[in-house]
Parts: sequence; structure tokens; C-alpha cells
Amino acid sequence: MENWDDLRIFLTVAQAGSLTVAAQVLKIDPATVSRRIARLEQTHATPLFSKSPKGYELTEAGHGLVAHVDAAQASLNAGLGALRGDGEGLRGQIRIGAPDGCANFLLPQVCGEITKTYPDLDIQIVALPRVFNLTRREADMAIGVSQPTAGRLMVQKIADYRLHLAASTELWQSHKSPERLSDLKELPVVGYVQDMIFDKELDYLEPLGLRRVQLASNSISVQMNLLRQGAGLGIVHDFALPFAPELRRILVDQLNLTRSFFLIRSVDDRHNRRLNQFAQVLVSGLRAEIQRLEALAEKPGVKI
Repeated sequence: MENWDDLRIFLTVAQAGSLTVAAQVLKIDPATVSRRIARLEQTHATPLFSKSPKGYELTEAGHGLVAHVDAAQASLNAGLGALRGDGEGLRGQIRIGAPDGCANFLLPQVCGEITKTYPDLDIQIVALPRVFNLTRREADMAIGVSQPTAGRLMVQKIADYRLHLAASTELWQSHKSPERLSDLKELPVVGYVQDMIFDKELDYLEPLGLRRVQLASNSISVQMNLLRQGAGLGIVHDFALPFAPELRRILVDQLNLTRSFFLIRSVDDRHNRRLNQFAQVLVSGLRAEIQRLEALAEKPGVKI
């Protein structure tokens, strides 16, 4: 029979991508981790990792094994969770990975309400403008702006959301309120750093035919603050506008973008009652909050 402890160490290294980090997680010496991985590889005469500048990367055989070990670990956790009654009341730690806009303008309200109902639950919101690796357990679940096309993942659509051009009232009035998109070329543009856009759904400026971004950031929060300073015009989520009463939607009849949020989870968690319950509460809360904030965005200058 296979040594489960060796498999557990293998899974931790696969998730961490680093021998040192895995040793810290496991609270054992890095040399011990290295020996246990070597023993597993020698037992099966198959290399499971290759070293690279990025750390320990799984080989093809390693990828094949990690899916089965991860599923076994998930089943074990689900069984222990059932013994603890995790499905009856949310508790413990759950980490959500989310894009900047969602993490800043939606999740604080939604997660704050969830923890009022479940005071024994600890929620971690990781706001990063990139795709999260759920196989390495960088997060328990992630929110994305497009559906992933690869990986052993479960995807659930959360909701559509709208985006419009926005500018400060002062800037807009100082340029005599242009009436057509073609008149906007004289105004400075705020947007994403083009070579740091990690998802094509975030390339908002293409519909405008504008490629030059005079003030750019990979963070929508930074973009919002630039717009609030009257630095230019840019594309903004409607649900973010109530947080910036200095801004107003412009040319709404000529440019109206729609995007979607998706909840992304590892397929190995499909029987995890605790995560299933949390996902249900999270999706319901996000749908309601998007609807509430977008309704407020229809009333310029109204604060939340």
C-alpha cells in the first residue's frame, strides 16, 4: 500500500510550487520533504517534478497523480467535515480570489453580511488582477470574468454587470460635453496597462477605437481615483459608480458594455458541503449587491 504521508507531502509541494514553502506549510525540514519526494519517485521509477526558475513544476506523470491525490484529500476533508457538522453552520477559513473591481466594490459588503450570519466563519479576500490557480489551492474558489477552458473546474455564472464611459462632472463640462464617441479623441484616456490585461474581457477600449491610454494602471481602483481627479475619461463598472459621486456616466446611449462574473471552483470540491453552502450564499449576495448598486448608478451624485 502507498504511504499516504508521502502522497500528502507530494500534494503540498505540487500546490506550493516550492520545496521551502511546502516545508513551512508542513512544519518539517526541507531536506525531509526532498527525501520523501525522491522516495516516491524512486518507488515508481517516475519523475514527478522538474526544477525551473519558477520552482518545482509537475511533470506529465506528476499532473496525472496530483488530480487523484487531491481528490482523495478532498474526500477525506469532506468526511471529517461531515463528522464536525460543517454543513450545518459555516465555520473555519475560506479564501476567495477575485479581480480588483469585484474585490473592492462588491465583496466587502457581501462578505461582511455573511460573517454577521456566520460569526465562526473567517473569509479572506485576495484581490489580484490575474487568474488564480485552484489546483495549487491559492484560493478555495475564485471569481472570474470569463469561463476557463482548461482544468478540472466547476463554473457557475453569478450575474451580468454593466460598464459605461465615465468622467468627472468638472472635466466633462469643461470640454463642453461632447455628444458623439468620435469627439472623445481630444480627451485624455484612463485605462488598463495594455500588456498587463490578463483577460480579453477586460479590454474595454477596443469598442472606442482608442489604443492610446495616457494614464494607465492594472488596478481599477487606481483608475477610479484618476478619474475622480479629473485626469481623463474611462470605462467604469456601474456598480462602482456609487462609491465615486464625483463621476457621471457619459454617452450612455452610444456605449453600453455588458460583462459577466463566474464562480470557479475545483471539481474535487463538488461534494464539500461547507464550500457548497458558502458558494450558494456568496452567489446570492453578489447578485443582490450588483442589482442594488447598478440601480444607484442610475442616479448621478447619489452616495451609498
